[in-house]
Order: sequence, then structure tokens, then C-alpha cells
Amino acid sequence: MIIWILIILIGGFFVSRMIPVKGITNITVQEAKNKRKDKHVQFIDVRTPGEFNGYNSKPFKNIPLSNLPAKLNTLDINKEIVVICQSGMRSAKASKILKKHGFNKAYNVKGGMSAWR
Repeated sequence: MIIWILIILIGGFFVSRMIPVKGITNITVQEAKNKRKDKHVQFIDVRTPGEFNGYNSKPFKNIPLSNLPAKLNTLDINKEIVVICQSGMRSAKASKILKKHGFNKAYNVKGGMSAWR
């Protein structure tokens, strides 16, 4: 019985990770690239500094996910924010944090930098 409960809990965990976060707008890499010329859009990369230094793209600014809550005051709440990471998981978490703090125009790049290349 305990084994079945564990299997169900583990299965539920993985299913919950696959479901998109409510209120988060996902955009494609092409949609993100189209926004690069817009001066009213902020671009943040929430990967680690090592990942960012290994490969990055302008105009993304590196704010690691772990530092994001402390750096919210450096972002303009009235501007759109395009958020990227390596695969889209951390940027979805970052977008959720932004939404909770009143950033209503946060966009998660589906596929992250893996899809960007």
C-alpha cells in the first residue's frame, strides 16, 4: 500500500512539473527575438553566471534565479520582461515570481537558450 502511495505522489510531482504555470505567458524564441529591437522591453537570463558566460545573447542581462527576489527593484514594473534560462523551467519559475510581485507583462521563452541557438 505504501509503495502505491509513493508511486502516485512521485507521478503527481512529475505531472505537476509538466503543466504550465497559471498566469505565465509562454512565447517562442522567434517572438522573443522579434522583441529585441523594442527599447521598452527588459530581457533577463536567470541561468547561473557560469552558464551565462558560456553562451549568452544580447540584450539579455544575467540575474540568476536565486538572486531574482533581491534584484526586483532593479527592474521596471511597467515594462515587458522577457525571461530565459537553459530549457524554460527556471525562467517559468522566475516569471511566476515576477507575476507575484506585480510584473504583469512577464514572458517565458519556451525552450530557453537550448532553442535559441
